[in-house]
Amino acid sequence: MTAIATDLLLEATGISKTYGGVHALRSASLSVRPGEVHALLGANGAGKSTLVKILTGAVHPDDGRIVVRGVQRTVHSPGEARRGGLVSVYQEPSIIPDLDVRANLRLTDTPVGPFRHWLSELGLPDLDLGVVARQLPLATLRIVDLARALAIEPDVLMLDEMTAALPANLTERVLEVIGRHQGGDRSVIFISHRMIEIGEVCDRATVLRDGETVGVVDVSEGSEDEIVEMMLGQSATAGPTVAAPAMTSRSGQVPRLAVRNVSFGRNLHEVSIDLYPGQVLGVVALEGQGQDELFAVLAGSERPDAGHLEVEGQPVSFHHPADAIRKGIVYVPGDRAEALLMQRSVRENIALPLTTRLRRWGLINMGEEQQSVDGAIQTLQIDTRAHGEVRRLSGGNQQKVTIARWVAGGVRTMLCFDPTRGIDIRTKGQIYALLRDLAASGAAILLYTSELKEIQLVCDSAVVIFGGRIVAEVDPATSDEGTLLRAAYNLRSDTSMPEVAARQATDAAKAAHRDGISGNGQDGSQ
Repeated sequence: MTAIATDLLLEATGISKTYGGVHALRSASLSVRPGEVHALLGANGAGKSTLVKILTGAVHPDDGRIVVRGVQRTVHSPGEARRGGLVSVYQEPSIIPDLDVRANLRLTDTPVGPFRHWLSELGLPDLDLGVVARQLPLATLRIVDLARALAIEPDVLMLDEMTAALPANLTERVLEVIGRHQGGDRSVIFISHRMIEIGEVCDRATVLRDGETVGVVDVSEGSEDEIVEMMLGQSATAGPTVAAPAMTSRSGQVPRLAVRNVSFGRNLHEVSIDLYPGQVLGVVALEGQGQDELFAVLAGSERPDAGHLEVEGQPVSFHHPADAIRKGIVYVPGDRAEALLMQRSVRENIALPLTTRLRRWGLINMGEEQQSVDGAIQTLQIDTRAHGEVRRLSGGNQQKVTIARWVAGGVRTMLCFDPTRGIDIRTKGQIYALLRDLAASGAAILLYTSELKEIQLVCDSAVVIFGGRIVAEVDPATSDEGTLLRAAYNLRSDTSMPEVAARQATDAAKAAHRDGISGNGQDGSQ
């Protein structure tokens, strides 16, 4: 280990990480002083989570240097990072679900006494350590994860969207505990999409954009504008363009898919959406705001806790994704591995949904199948031999195959969840154009994307989800990327937050606070 003269608690410089051809981090840097709560900010895909995982040994960097208390360190594993004073609480709890809480503590050599102390400080004094982890609500698991991290007294505690799945009363406890680190010898790195939390507990903020550190700001009243500008940079001008129509009135038209006051789990609350034939409806949301749950319900993977769905004016109930497909609703995930048979050929993957439609007396009409598959391959310009294995294709061509299987069958309603994630600009442009062409032919498309500029390029209208609720509706044709980002952070803007949306956001916040105060469960809810 090399000693380096510094007054910083943590200094990371030149951190780079590439996955295939995608640069997750490009010589990023982060400096944290003793006794500060330091925000790590950036739009979706900026590289925040990757940087945290590198600091805690979960991911190995391609290049860069990490210095803790003046000593240069090479971190090979989370266990080694933990022993060196670097601990993270990730977005998903690092808990073995089939073990009880006490066994999970033993796995990380966590002392029980300090752990119980922090459980009490965080609002869960009576938690049974003998309960199996999978029986606990997500909010409770997150508090367990945090208490376990605090119990070993790390030099730097990293919290990645710690409060995203918590009710109001537990969130307040967490922010109080974080605030105690200010002015001491230890520090906190805090990732959150809630600007009000950043302003409440953070001293400084480092902003990432496209994997690079673009600046460090002192957090104060009014610093949100500077932070948003740093997040955006000039990225809004890059990339392919597609002419998307402006929002139009659909008064009297029956929605292809109607979502009526749907709630699911802790992250989705009373969402209502109308999706019409010929429309590309965008979903603007930062990570963990309920969009995952919304798409899971619409695709039939989950059943809503409240509310209902309608297809062409008729109530429907989905018990399985196959039920949604039978109603003409198909799903394109961002992770191609979820949808494709990687060891099978392109043709087999595209033809898979066609087997029931093209069968007669138990036999598949091979001529019709080949015609449909060939047409889809040509439409999407899939650059491969049709008999090649899907796993040998580029990420962009794999995603084209995912879409092609539904194009071959004649798509009516398509749910696209971040479909261009991790693919090249040229292929993105082809997918943008395809979505517009499908809409022009009468398909209804719901599109969530982590890249805000895609909302402007492809969508003719968009809704904004924050905290699991729709807080605004925006017109992509008249909204720049800054407007969309402000709306995603639930910041007031004359164009992105009309009066009615602001009122809805206020009502939602009051309801969440009410729920937290009145909760009587271990996780603060009923």
